[in-house]
Amino acid sequence: MITDLSRVRNIGISAHIDSGKTTLSERILFYTQKIHAIHEVKGKDGVGATMDSMDLERERGITIQSAATHCEWKKHHINLIDTPGHVDFTVEVERSLRVLDGAILVLCSVAGVQSQSITVDRQMRRYNVPRLAFVNKCDRSGANPYRVAQQLREKLAHNAVMVQIPIGLEDKHDGIVDLVEMKAYFFHGPNGEDIEIKDIPADLAGTAAEYREKLLDAASMFDDNLMEAVLEERVTTELLKGAIRKGVLSLQLTPVFCGSAYKNRGVQKLLDGVLDYLPNPTEVKNTAVDIDNNEAKVELSNDPSAPLVALAFKLEDGRYGQLTYVRVYQGTLSKGGMIYNTRTGKKVKVGRLVRMHSNQMEDIDSSCSGDLVALFGVDCASGDTFTDGTVNWAMTSMYVPEPVIRLMIKPVDNKSQINMSKAIGRFTREDPTFRSFVDPESGETIICGMGELHLDVYVERMRREYQCEVTTGAPQVAYRETISKKAAYDYTHKKQTGGSGQYGKVQGWIEPWSEADYEFESKIVGGTIPKEFVPSCDKGFRSMLEKGMLIGFPVVNIKCVVEDGAYHAVDSSDIAFQEAARGAFRQAYPAAKPIVMEPVMKVAVEGPTEFQGGIVRTLMQRRGMIIGTTEQDGFAAIEAEVPLAEMFGYSTDLRSATQGKAEFTMEFARYAPVPGEIEAELRKKYAEQSRM
Repeated sequence: MITDLSRVRNIGISAHIDSGKTTLSERILFYTQKIHAIHEVKGKDGVGATMDSMDLERERGITIQSAATHCEWKKHHINLIDTPGHVDFTVEVERSLRVLDGAILVLCSVAGVQSQSITVDRQMRRYNVPRLAFVNKCDRSGANPYRVAQQLREKLAHNAVMVQIPIGLEDKHDGIVDLVEMKAYFFHGPNGEDIEIKDIPADLAGTAAEYREKLLDAASMFDDNLMEAVLEERVTTELLKGAIRKGVLSLQLTPVFCGSAYKNRGVQKLLDGVLDYLPNPTEVKNTAVDIDNNEAKVELSNDPSAPLVALAFKLEDGRYGQLTYVRVYQGTLSKGGMIYNTRTGKKVKVGRLVRMHSNQMEDIDSSCSGDLVALFGVDCASGDTFTDGTVNWAMTSMYVPEPVIRLMIKPVDNKSQINMSKAIGRFTREDPTFRSFVDPESGETIICGMGELHLDVYVERMRREYQCEVTTGAPQVAYRETISKKAAYDYTHKKQTGGSGQYGKVQGWIEPWSEADYEFESKIVGGTIPKEFVPSCDKGFRSMLEKGMLIGFPVVNIKCVVEDGAYHAVDSSDIAFQEAARGAFRQAYPAAKPIVMEPVMKVAVEGPTEFQGGIVRTLMQRRGMIIGTTEQDGFAAIEAEVPLAEMFGYSTDLRSATQGKAEFTMEFARYAPVPGEIEAELRKKYAEQSRM
């Protein structure tokens, strides 16, 4: 068990797709002697990178699931999570950053700050995660780490300061100059394991002095002692490192490292930077809420003898049952001990406690605060809090974005039907952004996710892992309905049958509401509707929102107000007022000028400048609105907002327009009204389906 928390680092590696995260993880594992041979992401040797343990990941050369591992570097224990770069798997980054103390933001020295770098940075800010930047691929043609540091300042508003500069670039990249120690580092040997430390080459002395000056200026803002030392010219390495650390921990400074993971240069110095500048668990403030005390905030301590508080942040269903990844925030988690799930109130025994290394496990007996471990055979949901039962505290869960795309899925035979339901059950438990439901009208199974690739991967996993053959229908966009003006209602629900009947009268209005998806307000005075029936009106209105009257999609951004009504001493009931509210909604909705809203995606396309016109054309043909274009070193980056409905099959179009030289990413931006002719088409289609 790790007891000295000052020697623990919980870090993640995040970046835009293809920036070299998994390659960097592989080098870190090699230099920390966790693995004894380096394998590449798109492995020609058929092995593939350690952190990409799924066959699909190795074939496609992308990370799909975040993978956890641990290693030792200079007597420090590092828990490391490698996260996906593709926006479709953004929840993997989200859940990892929720439990990490620090992160490495990897950037490509050619492409610089890309669209997903911006998304990842936003996620880091959401959880206040201090970070280092590593400018990778300095050996590539067109590499320019100085420009990337500038982009960090301009595009991400970081106080980015270089702590290293490269020795040579592109095919002349040979090593790095450490501006803290003012020494040159060269990496030799078959895997860059032999480090040679020399004086700074004469041709770089001027550049090194200039960037050292910038580093001292930035770091001295966080330490008065360093400021004095700079003026008196007696700066020590320890003093400078301490000041940089203070800046990083306060989230006000981002040290920029550089190198080439693929060519084995600069990774060991980045690991030193992790120890020198990123926080240990005692330097991060974590809070929980006390469920028994009106959810009052409680600050957690890192005391191993304090009551246990641990958060389940990721689930995996394997051959041997559910594997639950947990971060221990307080207390000690022991094998054989009893833990309580504060959401369900259930008590469970810890049967098996393991430390993860990608898809391999190492059994341990106990784990204390500040550690990342996994439990076997514990039934829970992602985001559940575990305690030892002496406290009833819960931790805030992570942010989960809403799915934006739907796909109809159908098994080919009975055996596949059983396996499909098993697979969907497992995937929805593991991934909060993957949803599934049965359409009540057609009886078809619909799966929802973050993008085409996201759903493709799950369909492929069904075939491979569950031998489940399925056919898929056309992807469906998650439209929404809303209203554009205020409309009043005055509705009486009357039903007379044998015995007591039903009676409820409601008056009020519905109006557009931008602050939430749904808001209910009662302005009843004088008891015209008894208090006990007001929630019934709310329930009635709420039930009408699941399926709008235009195209059958959920209704959002609406406020329903009840200001008057009437009741009958005998015939009024909960059901009567629910029905009255439903009738009132049906009456007012058409008069409130309802409109259809569609998800609009932020699309970022990058490709050679020569194809810029073709790229813009492909976006304009899809109802795209160009937000901005930038050109640098023969590459164009185009940002646009395009309706999701128009983005299906875009990758094929883009490839043919750019000879396969451009790539794009997209993420959900907002909902916007659809044009009139498309709305008319959608309404016509819905009317035809309803008649069938």
